Amino acid sequence: MVNRNSSFCGFLIFGIIFWMFAHVDAGRYKQANEVFNVLSFGAVGDGHSDDSQAFLQAWTAACQSREANPTMIIPGGRTYFLTPMTFKGHCKSANILVKVDGNIVAPESPDAWKGLDAHLWISFTEVNGLILSGGGTIDGRGRRWWDQSCRYHPGPGCTKLAPTVLRFVQCNNTIVKDIHVVNSPQTHVLVMDANLFIMQNVNVHSPADTPNTDGVHVHIAEHVFIHNSTIGCGDDCISIGDNIDDIHIDNVNCGPGHGISIGSLGINGGKAKVQNIRVTNSQFCETTNGIRIKTYQGGNGYAKDFYFKNLNFDTVSNPIIIDQYYCAVAGACPPQNTAVQIKNVTYEHFTGTSATQAAVVLNCSQAIPCTDLTFKTIQLSPAKRGETVKSVCINAHGERAGLLQPKIPCLLN
Repeated sequence: MVNRNSSFCGFLIFGIIFWMFAHVDAGRYKQANEVFNVLSFGAVGDGHSDDSQAFLQAWTAACQSREANPTMIIPGGRTYFLTPMTFKGHCKSANILVKVDGNIVAPESPDAWKGLDAHLWISFTEVNGLILSGGGTIDGRGRRWWDQSCRYHPGPGCTKLAPTVLRFVQCNNTIVKDIHVVNSPQTHVLVMDANLFIMQNVNVHSPADTPNTDGVHVHIAEHVFIHNSTIGCGDDCISIGDNIDDIHIDNVNCGPGHGISIGSLGINGGKAKVQNIRVTNSQFCETTNGIRIKTYQGGNGYAKDFYFKNLNFDTVSNPIIIDQYYCAVAGACPPQNTAVQIKNVTYEHFTGTSATQAAVVLNCSQAIPCTDLTFKTIQLSPAKRGETVKSVCINAHGERAGLLQPKIPCLLN
């Protein structure tokens, strides 16, 4: 057996860091000094007038403030129309607060992005100590983008790239809490090149049939905590990319969507570095996957030290799936003799129903098999009466403990 003490210690240390940071958050609010109200900078808040410059001016003033915990206020009872914008650091205060009590809407027409970066709508770049909070809604109004997506509407003029509602790039010590993020043209929340990012009590939603609308995507990050949140969208509820160390997802309601995905890793022969991922006490409802690890053939590196516990599935296809033969175009990826190494993965206390007969799919690489997989107390029943569930494995090695349904006899010692 593999000694798991090192990964446990990592999760314990991260839990302590999260507790300390969350309590510092409360202190920041109590000590907030200067307030910068967007209405004072000319915002109208009628849902039609362009309030972008007022927001940028309020941000600049808050960011340049040397007072402790300057706060940018977006008052409630109004709807603010914003064109694409970036809130830039490096701010002079160690912490900066943005209080979103009102609603924010994007342009409905993709034409508003002509000549601009189509990846972004609202972006925070190189901002440290940010708290984004409030009961307001940030609405990407993505319908026009979805209608011209190449994924569902291929042909002349279709769009592959579309904006993300909220981007956090090179932002450290960040808290996002108590807001609603809806109807993004593509990904709702992107976290990239970050150290210590906490998302709590956030509601993310777009219709189930919307293309590429991941709820949260994390890439190149350490110490990410997502908890007490509800995410429903047209793609992964949470997708975890490459160069990741320490992600803890707890008490998340996922669905509709494609579940929680790690990958795709190893594309174009790339070296994966993904470790210490923990998903606990979460629910999946009518998603197309539950917990999925996916890698391309031909990659290298590792995906290791994952712990999944106390997860419930309601009519979920593929509640447990490892796919090391992932290919963006089915059948277009030839066999390779290298692969990302998947090891030290624990699945413990899973309950609920599977919409597919194969409730457990472990499709591991023929080049580098999966090792040290552990299954403890798995109880997955068929979603439809009279049907059965089974497991499918290739090149998967590990151990079983407790009551198992399906029994996973294909798991190799």
